[in-house]
Formats: sequence, structure tokens, C-alpha cells
Amino acid sequence: MIRTFTVNAFIDAFLSTQKEHNAFEEEVMVLVKEVIEDIRTNGEVALKKYVEKFDQCIPDKWEVSKEERKQAWKDVSEETSEALQKAAENIKQFHAKQLQQSRIMEMTEDIISGQLLQPMERVGIYVPGGTAVYPSTVLMNAIPAVLAGVEKVIMVTPARNGGQIDPILSVAADIAGVDTIYKIGGIQAIAALAYGTETIEAVDKIVGPGNKYVAAAKASVFGDVGIDMIAGPSEVAIIADKTANPTFIAADLIAQAEHDEHARTFLFTTSQTLIERTQAELRKQCAVLPRQEIAIKSLTNQSAIVLVEDIDTAFLLANRLAPEHLEIQLQHPLSYLGKVKNAGSVFLGAHTPESLGDYFAGPNHVLPTSGTARFSSGLSVDDFMKKTTYLYYSEAALKTAAPFVEHLAMKEQLVGHARAVSKRLEKRKNE
Repeated sequence: MIRTFTVNAFIDAFLSTQKEHNAFEEEVMVLVKEVIEDIRTNGEVALKKYVEKFDQCIPDKWEVSKEERKQAWKDVSEETSEALQKAAENIKQFHAKQLQQSRIMEMTEDIISGQLLQPMERVGIYVPGGTAVYPSTVLMNAIPAVLAGVEKVIMVTPARNGGQIDPILSVAADIAGVDTIYKIGGIQAIAALAYGTETIEAVDKIVGPGNKYVAAAKASVFGDVGIDMIAGPSEVAIIADKTANPTFIAADLIAQAEHDEHARTFLFTTSQTLIERTQAELRKQCAVLPRQEIAIKSLTNQSAIVLVEDIDTAFLLANRLAPEHLEIQLQHPLSYLGKVKNAGSVFLGAHTPESLGDYFAGPNHVLPTSGTARFSSGLSVDDFMKKTTYLYYSEAALKTAAPFVEHLAMKEQLVGHARAVSKRLEKRKNE
């Protein structure tokens, strides 16, 4: 089902074309820019036009009311609300340990320097809501923002079911601490968050996943607002040897493949027997999968199995790939953690499936894709904080530093910079 590659063939087929996964189609960008500019210029009128066109319904009010949010708790089962609350507890505990305090770097009689850490004022969270609902997205994006101390967390998601959002999203929003929910989606939601309308206040940063139109919209508004990342297709890479369980490996590959027909799955292994048994398990498990058509397209067209000579080669390929998720299904998996250089999140051992991280364990599931784990990280509390440095020098400290500052300023031919120092000292001499 999944094609098997040699090491060199894998490098040619996947690693050399990594950047292509981050490109947006021209027609997508044309539409995105048109919608954004219209909403930026015409506000609410344009927003309503595109909500009706793309979401195919206009809610009576954009905002989910207090009554609707209260009713949502009655519409979901106790089992569902309990699962959301337990997941939220784990996510909170993990992310709370990421919190940092403002700090003083140096403090003497003459010099004080430090760094202020302050939360952003307003953050927008995009939650997809097409054919499926994603309460885990709500938890993973909102909880770090709330922990950071963001003043207002705003969530957008398209309306369904006669102008309503799915109650599970509302319940998840309450658990996570979301302040306001708007029933809008797509490009128009990103534009409204970025620039505001008569009823929707602009935010400082937009986070959350979406389809290619949402991703392109986020890329287009970046600079006017912050964004978390430009996410590509989801992906998992598994490193395994002959001791690994092919049933588990096949299940994890399928779990990733069922996301999207463009999702990418990879297996690096030293065992030909494991490859054969995994292929058989893939066919068996896909046969009873509700989303088998999507999964099979992903496994057939976007995935690879690579037979390697040794585990070091497997890690070499994985580090070059820099996958969103990396599973290490080897004996004594913790002993291999030091070999990981580039990965969004790592899952160690046979009993740590990637889906555990998607929903429940605590680490964030908003992760870099398409090789961007080489230079970026998953969503954290830090993404909702601003760091501002400060500096105080006394006259005596400035006098000590002056020769060095003036010398470097003159080397850069910035006379004004040098004079900003010398004028202060000249004034003292003339008094």
C-alpha cells in the first residue's frame, strides 16, 4: 500500500522537494487578497457577503450568546464534558510550567537592565468547522493564551446546523476560558480578526489551523497581526526495528493518513519483515476504516517506507525530514532521545501513540510541519507573551562606556549616535 524507497530514492522524492509543501496556489492567493481587502475596506457589509457566500448561512448574530453557551452544556453528554475537562487539566498542568517571570539581568548602583514579560491584549483563535468539529483545537490554542494572561481570547468558527455552532465547541471554549465566540469561518474570519469590523474587535495575534484558504489568509495578514505558523499537511514519521509491533505501527500511520489525503506518513526501519507485516496490517485496518478513501490516498501518494541499514541512518533521515510528529518505537526509546535534532513533538515507546498527544496528554498539538521544525517550535505560553527589555545607566556608568560607544558609532559612520553620548558628557564639563 505504501511505496518502499531506498535511502537515496527517498531523499530525491521527499527531502529535495520539501519547500514545495509551503507554496500557495496562485488562484488561492488571488481570492484571499480580494476577500481580505474588501473586508478591510468595507467592514461588516463585506463580511456578511462572504459569510453568506462561503459559509452558506448568516447567523442572526455573529456572537454565540450566553444562553447558547449555557444550553450547549445540556446538549453534550456528561462523558464528553468529563473527557474535555480531564484533557484540559493535563494541558493546563503541562503549559503552566512554561510560564516565565519578568527578570532583572543586571543591577548595580549605576546600571540596571532587565526584561519585562507581558501578555498580549487580544488573541483570535480559528477553529475549523466544516464536515468535522475539533474541540481539541479549542483547548490546545486557548489554554496557553489564558495561562499567559491574555486579556481577551476570541474564537471564530463557522456556523452549522441552521446558524449554530456544534455544542461541543462551545463547551470546550468554556472549559478553556474563551471570552467570546463568533460564528464565522474561512478567509472572512481571518480578515475580521486582523482588521476588525463594526462589531468585531481586531486582535493582536491569530492562531489555529485551517484549510489552504485559511492558511493563505493568515500568511497575507501577517505583519499587521501576528500568527502562530503557516501549517502544511499533517505528518508522522516512525522509527522502528524488528522488535516493533506492526499492528501498532499501521494504526499510527492510518491515524495520521485519515486527516487529509495530503497528510504524509513515513516509516524508517531496519527490518524487511516488519515492512511486510506492516503493509499487511495497513490493508487489513483500512478495510474497516470509515475514512478509508482519504487514508488510502494519503498512504498511496504521500507516504513512504524506507529500509535503512542501521538506526543511525533512520535518525539522519528523520532529522532531515523534521517531521511534525516523530514516534520512536524501539527498545529503550528514552536512550534515543538525544539523537533527535528536528521534530515538532516526539512520542516514545510502543504505548505512546501520536493521538495521545492530539487530545489528552498535555503537550501542545499545534506543531511545525513541512520541515519547519528545523527552525520553529510548537505552540506554547511564550507565543502569547511579549518580551520588552529595559536599561538604566547613571552618569558615571555612561562616562565609562562612552569611549567604546563612540568608537563603534564612528566605525559605522553614524556620527549622530556618537554625539548622543558625547553631548551629555560635554554638558557636564561646561558646568
